[in-house]
This record gives sequence, structure tokens and C-alpha cells, in this order.
Amino acid sequence: MPQTEEFGEDLADFVRRVAELKAARSVSADDLPAVLDAALFELEHAVRELWPRQEGRRAAGPAAGPSRSAAADGQERQLLRAVFQRLPLPVALVDRDAVVRRLNSAATAFMGVRTGYAAGRPLSALLAHADRAAFRTQVAAVARGEGDRGMTVHLQQDPHGAVRTTLTALRPGGERHTTVLVLLLPEGAGSPVPGQRVPGVPAVPDLSETTRHTALMDLVDLMARELLAAPAGDPAGVLRRAAGVLHGRFADWVVADRGAARPVRAAVLGGDAAAVADIAAQDPAASPLVVEAARGGSPALLVRPEDPGALGDDASGAPVLVRADVTSLVCVPLVAAPGEPVQGVLTLARSAGRPAFSMAEARAVDVMARHIALAMRR
Repeated sequence: MPQTEEFGEDLADFVRRVAELKAARSVSADDLPAVLDAALFELEHAVRELWPRQEGRRAAGPAAGPSRSAAADGQERQLLRAVFQRLPLPVALVDRDAVVRRLNSAATAFMGVRTGYAAGRPLSALLAHADRAAFRTQVAAVARGEGDRGMTVHLQQDPHGAVRTTLTALRPGGERHTTVLVLLLPEGAGSPVPGQRVPGVPAVPDLSETTRHTALMDLVDLMARELLAAPAGDPAGVLRRAAGVLHGRFADWVVADRGAARPVRAAVLGGDAAAVADIAAQDPAASPLVVEAARGGSPALLVRPEDPGALGDDASGAPVLVRADVTSLVCVPLVAAPGEPVQGVLTLARSAGRPAFSMAEARAVDVMARHIALAMRR
């Protein structure tokens, strides 16, 4: 029975990783080799491991694993404890599906996340979209006992800085499955760890919060002036003017949809012309977040979204989240007041290299959405 359950879990993991590889097919040409390598690893695993086990698992007897002494288990636990208590390098423990089990303090500072946020989430969610599928495939290979691996990835918070990861299998005593130890190091000698202070240097007062608040107030003021200047009786024109205010200075991508029962795409502002055209041609009804907002749902704030299908597929068949390299997004219904009909939906997204939307920014978007709805019905 344990062997049957383990085979079922391995097969389910394989199916999930293949689906992730399919979602990654729209990455740039420079990133395709890593995705293709990952696909080859998965095919090799299916041919060499999964198919023979499926053919012979009923006839095979219970596998007798090697005995482990209490002393060896104790040494392994001491080793893991020493790694997380003393190692000054970013280290993470993940399961075979790349879900974080534990981060040391250096890793939380390096990746810019809190331990409580990262625990229980896939470590791949903190990486650039192009690296996620390949990373999960390599983690799964190490967890299967196929040897240590290493690969270069990019963090969402710093997509231009390459990070070298080393993956090593560990088998803590008393656990059924292998754990993978992930060591993360920035490529290049002498690279500092983001978020760490230099000893002996006094802390400088951080004025970033005040600066962000001032920028938000300026944005709300600019939006109000633009809406007041918009001609009455032109809801689509109001949406386009509002999108122009938000694009660039506040969001990398702005998608505005008009209507609720059958939303119509009114404006798309973003990256390259081909991506803009494909997203503009998408039926808003194919975007789950847009449909939920159009029905009067609450505003949605997603940071490092894990589901590539949250915004649906564009006209080319690629997930919008992957095509636009979205790292955070805000999706709000355009409603003048609670209980009134929805005038449309506004979706704002930021790409890699830009800080994620904060709660304060999402609140400001909600306020501007009400102002836009008032201007549309004028």
C-alpha cells in the first residue's frame, strides 16, 4: 500500500509539472533552452521510472529500504540544525514539489520575504516566470535520487541579477520523502545580500514610505483632474483617459474593460506591440479575475500569483500572466457606490523588476475606480 500511494503521488507531481511546462511555452527565445531541458528531464523520468513502475507495481513485492541507525538520524538532524542556525548563506529546505518547508534568516533577507509568508508556498513562485518550470523539474529530479543539480535562476524582485542555485537531496530521519536543500548565491564575487546592513555603519532614516504616500496623492490628484476634463457621454473615452494616467508611472500594464454582463475590452496599454494586440483581442469573459470583478466581487490584490491562468489566455493562446511577466496585479470593479451597477473592470499589473503593489496602493486604486465609475455614467 505505501508503494501504491507513493506511485500515485509521483504521478500527480509529474502531471502538475508537465502542465507548468505547457504554460511556460510563451517565454522568450533566450529562456527556451532551460524549458526544453526541463521537458526532456520529465520525458526521461516518464520513460525510465513511471512506465516500468506502472507495468510492474502489482507484481513487485514490498521494497525493503536500507536500515538507518539512530546515530545516523541524529547526525542528520544535527547537520540540518547547524545549517539553519549558523550558515551565513541563503539556504532553503523544500519538498519534492518545491514547496518551502523552512528558510534560514539569510535566505529571507536575500529573497525579500518573511518566513511566515514563504512557508507552505512554492519557492518557484519567488522566481521569474521563465525559470519556474525548470526549477521545479530539477527539484523533482534531485528528490527522486538522480543526483545533485545546479542551475541559474532570476528572482522576481531582481530579474536582471542571476542567482546560482545548488540542489542537494537530504533524507531526514522518520520522514517518508526526500527533502531538497537549496543553496542560493548571487553570481559574481563579492555580491552583497540584499536587505543586509553593513556592520559598523549607522542606519539611515528610511523616507521611502513618505515618498510613496506623496506619489500616491499626486496620482489621485492627476486622475481627478483628468476625469473632470473628460467630456460627458463618452464612457469608453473616460476609460482610455484613466488608463493613460495609470500606465507607466503606476503600472506596467493597464487593461480596461467596459460593461458587466458582457464586458468589452476598451483599452490595453503595456509592453511590446504584439503582446498588446494579443491581450487586446482577448475576450474578457475568458479572464476569471475580470469575470469575478464584473459580477460585483471585491477588489483582488495578487502578489507573485501562482496560477498562470488567473487572467486567462490571450489571443495567441499564451497565459496573460506569463506573456506580460506579471509579478503583482490589482483587479477592481468600476462601481460608483455599493449596490450600484458595475460600469466595468480595471486591471493593473506590474512586471519583474518593479516593487509589488502594496495594500495602500490597492486602496488608492479602489478609490480611483469609484471616481472613474462616476465619470463614466456622467
